[in-house]
Amino acid sequence: MDLRTFLMQSPDLLGWASADEFASAWKQIRLDKGAHLTRQEHSQTDEFILLAGCLASSICDQDGKEVCVGFYVGPCVVTPNIARTRNGLSLVSIVATTDARLARVESDKLSDRMIASEPVRNWANGILREALSRKVDREWCLAALGGAERLAWFRKEFPGYEDIFPHTLIASFLGVTPVTLSRLRASDKTR
Repeated sequence: MDLRTFLMQSPDLLGWASADEFASAWKQIRLDKGAHLTRQEHSQTDEFILLAGCLASSICDQDGKEVCVGFYVGPCVVTPNIARTRNGLSLVSIVATTDARLARVESDKLSDRMIASEPVRNWANGILREALSRKVDREWCLAALGGAERLAWFRKEFPGYEDIFPHTLIASFLGVTPVTLSRLRASDKTR
């Protein structure tokens, strides 16, 4: 999907006279499968829209244990910079799980446009609300649900993702081992 078409899907930007000019502020980039969009603890000051492809975000602890914390299937907006960075450093690593095509803009430039334009401000604030809501939903899932219920929640919230992303990432995202996920999937098929 092209960037302008993606942006015009938003009711906040639909029919907006400056849509072409806003779309032209974003620069297109490509990522090969396995390439990093961001790395945890590295400088990061951009906003991204995934136009095509798939990405996964993860956090790595001091012992090297990596936990998947998010999935992206284009076209979609990658979690806003304010929710994935602290003091200009990325809190997560984001890697392409397929070849990907993205649009990027510097966070400061987007902030300037938000101040100058109510449609952009409403669009960006809506995206941030959605990202925070998804994060809270996942936290609730991990805190309140058992393994089988977590898988059911994942399937409802992310339909088809089991066919798109490696099951090791899905298990990590759900806070279970890959063996447990395999057993849950197998027992679900026998019902």
